Amino acid sequence: MFLEIMGLPVHPLVVHAAVVFVPLLVLLAIGYGILPRFRAKTGWAVAILAVLAPASALFAKLSGEELLEALIAKGYPPPIVAQLTEHQEYGDLLFWFSLGLGIVTGLLLYVTSARASSANLPRWVALVLTGLVIVFGVLSAVYVYLTGDSGAQVVWNGVL
Repeated sequence: MFLEIMGLPVHPLVVHAAVVFVPLLVLLAIGYGILPRFRAKTGWAVAILAVLAPASALFAKLSGEELLEALIAKGYPPPIVAQLTEHQEYGDLLFWFSLGLGIVTGLLLYVTSARASSANLPRWVALVLTGLVIVFGVLSAVYVYLTGDSGAQVVWNGVL
């Protein structure tokens, strides 16, 4: 399902969505949390990215798994498979961290909405969620870099 589209491998196509959407979510979600005056202007974009970023990371992960299986079936040597496995492990962690970021961002959006504000939630709830957004955002940013770099090393060093 995630191996090819019209003869082209899916993974290099969908990975670029994750490379764009995850860092955008990191920046906008952290900005949303620490700069309350911009919440009204950025809330809609943050909400959309809270869904798109983890979804794009999931599609990149699933297509990468299928691509790795296809390369193993073609008999690629163990050193190359080891590099690809490292890349896959980074991608797996990226998905989970971006999913965590999407979830805590969604919760922060809800807690800071007018409806939740009328429920008189304590202020510390938004502060804790902002802290979690920062933690998951940093982890997501690090793993976007590690995943992308390890994948680029495999491709651009002539391994694939």
